[in-house]
Amino acid sequence: MTAPLTPPPQPHDQSSHQAWQAPPPAGTSAAGYGQDGPGTRTELLRAAVTVLALVVGGVLLGLLWLWLTPHVPLVGDHSDKGWVVYLQDTEGEQAVGVDGTFTLLALAFGAVSAVAAFLWQRRGGVPLVVALGVGGLLGSLLAWRLGVWLGPEHDVIAHAKAVGKGVTFQAPLKLGARGALLAWPLAALLVHLGLTALFGPRDPKPPYQDGPYAAPPA
Repeated sequence: MTAPLTPPPQPHDQSSHQAWQAPPPAGTSAAGYGQDGPGTRTELLRAAVTVLALVVGGVLLGLLWLWLTPHVPLVGDHSDKGWVVYLQDTEGEQAVGVDGTFTLLALAFGAVSAVAAFLWQRRGGVPLVVALGVGGLLGSLLAWRLGVWLGPEHDVIAHAKAVGKGVTFQAPLKLGARGALLAWPLAALLVHLGLTALFGPRDPKPPYQDGPYAAPPA
């Protein structure tokens, strides 16, 4: 008698096990994100455009600050010792209003720039966030210097001599609280962070992988 022939073992069905192991499409990594290359260059280009746009917006901020800010009235007086310039209203709060106007305008510009950047590139990314911070700061600096340059004359003694004794004239535009320069970039970053957290795209869930608790193949 001969021993019964043992049938060869049947290969396991690997179709379901290997379905998720297919290589990712060309141009993407295993996690689903774009590799360095055209994607990174595009993000850097968009970041550069964002910085440029915010710097141009600084011109508008400077003009609005010059137009809306309250003016500090000064008066010149002449005596034997020379010219003296003093505040017309010693209890006025115009100087505080100058800083407050710039801060409020900068906060509004920061919020608007963050919304525009989010609508333009919902995916966000580190280059865009850095561009919002850098561009907002550069825009604030440009707005400050532009407003001071276009504002009233800096030499108050010469201005008092030009208008005459006892005539009210405007003090030069000056930003006392330099921390107001950070209002635009901080507002832009915070608003953009909130928009990204609420309405930004979500990353896909990772595919099922084998592990100690994986079901055995059929």
